[in-house]
Amino acid sequence: MNPKVDFFFNNANKWQEEVRKLRKVALDSPLTEELKWGCPCYTFQKSNVVLIHSFKEYCAFLFFKGALLHDNKGILIRQTKNVQAARQIRFTNVQQIAKLEPILKAYIYEAIEVEKAGLKVSFKKTSEYIIPEEFQKRLDEFPLLKTAFDTLTPGRQRAYIFYFSQPKQSKTRNLRVEKYMSQILNGKGLND
Repeated sequence: MNPKVDFFFNNANKWQEEVRKLRKVALDSPLTEELKWGCPCYTFQKSNVVLIHSFKEYCAFLFFKGALLHDNKGILIRQTKNVQAARQIRFTNVQQIAKLEPILKAYIYEAIEVEKAGLKVSFKKTSEYIIPEEFQKRLDEFPLLKTAFDTLTPGRQRAYIFYFSQPKQSKTRNLRVEKYMSQILNGKGLND
């Protein structure tokens, strides 16, 4: 147990019993408990393996390379269509965790083997994502914007593509593009 992480378990109001049980499961393995992103993170040889986090509707075990695990039980969830590597197992009560405890431990050990083997998730390249028409039009009209966008890191490029693609209406997509053009020109990411 890492005392730096205790605050998370002491303040997990709605899911306190559940996250404490998940902590016991994680600590009953060769993983090291650390605090990352304000959540308990369990690592193997400095590689992130499992994260415990909680939301309004559930708490979860998140496997960083869950896409590489053999999910024989069909319990791993991809949070959104854009998530490429991570997978969650969600819980709404401590009984679910107790029932799945042997499976959770097996998944942890499989995730450790993934790390030992040095396996990596193959991420889609930014060029494989469809740039929304409204943004593509601006890139074509303003060569400086295209150059600035091309010099952003792949992660920043994807963030803009996802953000500009979300609205259903073209008008809203255009407004988003207009709002962030200067930020792109300044070499900044969506959340910088």
